[in-house]
Amino acid sequence: MPETGDALLRVLTALANPHRLRVLGALAGGRQYVSRLARELGISRPLLHMHLQRLEAAGLVTGTLETGEDGKLMKYFEVTEFTLRLSPAVIAAAVPTLSDRPGEDR
Repeated sequence: MPETGDALLRVLTALANPHRLRVLGALAGGRQYVSRLARELGISRPLLHMHLQRLEAAGLVTGTLETGEDGKLMKYFEVTEFTLRLSPAVIAAAVPTLSDRPGEDR
């Protein structure tokens, strides 16, 4: 579970988008490189990169650069194992740690 209100908000915001849920669903089957994942999901690579950045910032996926057989760098992404348990008590504990200014530390 995220340790601060801002971290919790990042995770919940990341999960609140249907494209990002589809990305997580696709990556649940194993790591993939960006081009293949974009084709599988039927979205552009720039749009996929934006969603992957949000998921990575929330700690839900990790990306690694690897050199392919042809010498080109390829970025692979995989799901970071996570479990979310959300309850009124968790939210109440997170609220005091939220940033006072919108957009700060998110």
